[in-house]
Amino acid sequence: MMDWVDFTAKTVDDAITDALIKLETTSDNVEVEVIEKESNGILGLFAKPAKIRVRVKNDVKQIARNFLEKLLKAMNVEANIEIDYDELEGVMQIDLSGDDMGVLIGKRGQTLDSLQVLTSTVVNKHYKDSYLKVKLDTENYRERRRETLENLAKNLAFKVKRTKKQVVLEPMNPYERRIIHSALQYDKFVETHSEGEEPYRKVVITLKKNYKTHNNRTNSHYKSYNNQNKTNKTVNTVVD
Repeated sequence: MMDWVDFTAKTVDDAITDALIKLETTSDNVEVEVIEKESNGILGLFAKPAKIRVRVKNDVKQIARNFLEKLLKAMNVEANIEIDYDELEGVMQIDLSGDDMGVLIGKRGQTLDSLQVLTSTVVNKHYKDSYLKVKLDTENYRERRRETLENLAKNLAFKVKRTKKQVVLEPMNPYERRIIHSALQYDKFVETHSEGEEPYRKVVITLKKNYKTHNNRTNSHYKSYNNQNKTNKTVNTVVD
């Protein structure tokens, strides 16, 4: 909940009007306490102004909606805004839909990530109870991107096993790096780690030591098996 803010004006109504203008909100979205009503005094003497205290209600959904509406208007983008707020879990899911959502996604989701960060900053500025996690998506991009990264991780892991050389991925944000790490965390023969500093931090996929040992044993067994076959063929030829 936002902190209380004091306002003084000639009348209570004037003070409320000033508060709504300064806080950029409407009367149905604020709480008002009258500290002192205006007094006309005697014959205009000793008149006192009205004093009130106001705070914006904890309507984080409306705060997020107002911010995004202004931001999208500045970007010349028309979009429908759907907000699902789980107060118990402290999570707000925002979905944007419209005709030109590619502009909001940007290259590899960078614009969408920036919009999410900005919205989260604005919302949490007014959300005093704790931290509210904001998730912003459009056209199911987050899920599609996750599937793409998981497939990429598996394909590159196969390449590392085949070539026995590490693979360094392009720089990714923390969320996308976690997807790569999670996709390969149970792989028996490769492992992942991150290198570099933000925003150029990247994932590296390398062979595990036990893969090399396993591979050497497999090759040794294969060579031994081939040698044994050659010996058997020679013996059979002599006997015949």
